[in-house]
Amino acid sequence: MRFLRPFAWAAVLVAAFLYITSVAHWNVARLLPADHGESFGPGHGWTEPAASSASTYTPDELNNIQIYKAAREGTVNVTSVVYRQDWFFQVYPEQGAGSGFIINSDGEILTNYHVVRGSRDLSVTLENKKTYKARLLGVDTRNDLALIKVNIGYKLPVLPLGNSDALEVGQKVLAIGNPFGQFGGTLTTGVISSLGRSIQTQDGRPLEGMIQTDAAINPGNSGGPLLDSHGNVIGINTAIISETNVGIGFAMPINRAKSMLEEFHSSGRISRATLGITTVYLPGDLAQELDLPASGGLLIQRVERGSAADDAGLRGPSQVVNVGAYPLGIGGDLIVTVDGQPVTGTDSLQRVINRKRGGDPLDLTVYRNGRRVNLHVKLGEAPQTL
Repeated sequence: MRFLRPFAWAAVLVAAFLYITSVAHWNVARLLPADHGESFGPGHGWTEPAASSASTYTPDELNNIQIYKAAREGTVNVTSVVYRQDWFFQVYPEQGAGSGFIINSDGEILTNYHVVRGSRDLSVTLENKKTYKARLLGVDTRNDLALIKVNIGYKLPVLPLGNSDALEVGQKVLAIGNPFGQFGGTLTTGVISSLGRSIQTQDGRPLEGMIQTDAAINPGNSGGPLLDSHGNVIGINTAIISETNVGIGFAMPINRAKSMLEEFHSSGRISRATLGITTVYLPGDLAQELDLPASGGLLIQRVERGSAADDAGLRGPSQVVNVGAYPLGIGGDLIVTVDGQPVTGTDSLQRVINRKRGGDPLDLTVYRNGRRVNLHVKLGEAPQTL
């Protein structure tokens, strides 16, 4: 009988296995050691994390979530259609996409000028995916800003405008927009990397005093809000350093837009200040060769007749000399200070004018006939082309 014992034990083991694996509530997880924070998914072959709750988020994550929930409904997608002509003189529509944000409940929206430039057909898509026709109210080309409006018939959520003069390098920022025109409502976060940056647009226009950030900004984000950790708009996302995000993006400070908005709401228009002169920057060594102050400055080459500069008595050159291979007008006024600040480069005058409106005052100190002369100028206003 001893030779039958192995067969008997084998039969018992097989019967036990069949019984255990065929009961109604079989679950292999009961045989596995407990793993805190995970549970074995019913009907799956993997573990699932425990359900998240507010208590599982870090304070920074909670801040991101709260800001996004508060701001996403006030952020919009802007679509523009520009009609172009091909080689065969056939007109065809070309569509562009950007972002914007609502600044008052009546439907006024801030965005970038380059988002709407040349457009004959503007539309805005809200967070609820509904699309409405928009019209252009005004533009500020110097600061790449545009104001558009939708008429919907009900009050819209608004994003509060912060103070871009109080920013600090290192503070947290959040960007919301419509990258590549396909992913509306996208949130990215980062910090302010630097302040007061100067860049040039693709068509060569200078943009001064920009906010630099490493928050991801891609094509399609243009015109969207850059927010601080309190949910206030501190900038308008405007440019990136390359075709795709490499951690270097730029936003126009919101206080520039505030100046434009104040003028529009008080006068119904947006003006562009003009002075009416052409200048060339003289560094100190060249200025000394021309018997001018060693500090250098902006030497006036032309004064437009009837301009603000002409009215203020600014003087152009009396003769032309050749400096190397280039003709240079001399004998005119050398601008050495602008609103009390010394001239240090080619853009010293234009930077100040870019922050002003038509009719604003401008104080200049010029070097004329061996002495300094203080001049008070009332800036002119250039006509706006929408």
